[in-house]
Amino acid sequence: MNPDLSRAVELAQAGDGEAARAIVAGLADDHDPDALYTLGDMYWRGVLVDCNWRRALGYFAAAEKVGNLGASYAITNLMASGLACQRDWGGSIERLAREAEANEQRASAMRLIEAMKLDVTGDPVVPPTGEQISHSPDIRSFARLFSAAECQHLVSLAEPFLAPSVVTGPNLEQIPDPIRTSDSATIHHLIEDPAVHALNRRLATVTDSEWACGEPLVVLRYRPGQHYLNHLDALPGLANQRVTTALVYLNQGYEGGHTAFPAAGISYRGEVGDAIVFRNVLDDGQPDQSSVHAGLPVIVAEKYLASRWIREASIYGEMGQLTD
Repeated sequence: MNPDLSRAVELAQAGDGEAARAIVAGLADDHDPDALYTLGDMYWRGVLVDCNWRRALGYFAAAEKVGNLGASYAITNLMASGLACQRDWGGSIERLAREAEANEQRASAMRLIEAMKLDVTGDPVVPPTGEQISHSPDIRSFARLFSAAECQHLVSLAEPFLAPSVVTGPNLEQIPDPIRTSDSATIHHLIEDPAVHALNRRLATVTDSEWACGEPLVVLRYRPGQHYLNHLDALPGLANQRVTTALVYLNQGYEGGHTAFPAAGISYRGEVGDAIVFRNVLDDGQPDQSSVHAGLPVIVAEKYLASRWIREASIYGEMGQLTD
């Protein structure tokens, strides 16, 4: 990394955002590949600048032209999802095939795509079928919804980003989650490769929703003793409520770690790739108290779980992800 760009990162971490932004913008004007990507990432996340996904995409395109691979991968991923650009599923797969020649993680994504039975839009050709295991709350299970290779790909993508789960405190500070002691990583849009996007479209199918209603996939890791206490996924006051949750179990070989629904007397633990889908709200849109659930403590080894919360309506606006 350009030493000046490293200095900008240090200034931002020290709270001098204006100076950091000026350095990055100056380097980007000089066509520095990493600075162009960094500026795109800033506009994508709304860090030190106003969030603007279209502007971010422009900087990613400029970074790609001067050789930034991260920008190339991000553009391929965004072409698959259609965020900030015209969706081009076929074009994204063509780009992924080229990227797979020089990068094993992209090759992994390409192998998964080739093994999936998808239509021309990336949706599953045959919708997966599930089994009703509870009516109150409404819970369905899907055996082997993801393959073992798909589960391992998600774990591999998430591992570098895993960090203690946090929540937003009263002063907008990030603090340790008082009821969830896991580590978590969000497979956000820039690293949601075409294979992960296809998996999210599969989750949209089994949750009877549109892809754009789903929050980014989150991978959770529970080590021995870690847990998630009783909670509701539906949140008070949301205008665009989390109506459904999908959980996919990504590994085996651990003890404990069941997902418990006290009201239904259900304690569920899936094998690799198994999933459960449950409703968080009643027909009138109010939180369903019978959907209170917990991640019981892991006793031995580590548990990996993928979670996707499904909103009632799309979470995306013209310039970026909407807040609620």
